Amino acid sequence: MGSADWSTHAVELGPRTVVKRFREGGRDRCEREWRALTLLTIYAPGLAPEPVELDVAAARPTVMMSRLPGEPLRGDSLSEQRIRSLAAAVRELHAALPPEILADVPLRPGHQRELIAWIHSCAVPQILARLSGKVGEAIDQGLSWLAGSGLETAVSLEVPSVFRPGDGNLANYLWDGSRVRVVDFEESGRGDRAFELAEITEHVASWVENPFDVEFFLDQCDLTTAESAPAG
Repeated sequence: MGSADWSTHAVELGPRTVVKRFREGGRDRCEREWRALTLLTIYAPGLAPEPVELDVAAARPTVMMSRLPGEPLRGDSLSEQRIRSLAAAVRELHAALPPEILADVPLRPGHQRELIAWIHSCAVPQILARLSGKVGEAIDQGLSWLAGSGLETAVSLEVPSVFRPGDGNLANYLWDGSRVRVVDFEESGRGDRAFELAEITEHVASWVENPFDVEFFLDQCDLTTAESAPAG
């Protein structure tokens, strides 16, 4: 359990409890984690850890939660059974909150517009000038695609709004032999389902070690026409 930027770490306190500590200044992440665990305990019990104790005033904000059984899906060869279970967990998570509750949940960090702005902040001449070869070509192609995709000027997308954990890493999905459960909600919030599914299928964890069958996974998600439409 944790974040790719090494902002947190979790410590198991015996067989039933885990303490997740955030780095200094990580109060927002800590509060998002607590909010997600609290809401999911009410609306999707058993899918995520149960919240036990919150300390946002500590130098390193802390969430104590119950420990879930299971092994991370990342690094494993995913059978059709596990992919179906992963899709079932994702569907349950997305549909967990009633619309009136979801409407009060803030947008998750790194939503589409925020992510596009971050990309542009990185694509400055001082940085681009240092890139060459295949890396430079990939960056140029990516920026060219983004410019022609229409995503920057789109007012809204006609896709379902869902509760999103905010991290597509398969390491955050635990298989216990019969079902998949979910951990790591420090980037959670409201967002669109298409973005969330893309974050799972395009995450490095989904294709580097043991690539899983993305098409089969998406077939379990009952995509709408708008969600299936290619951008650009």
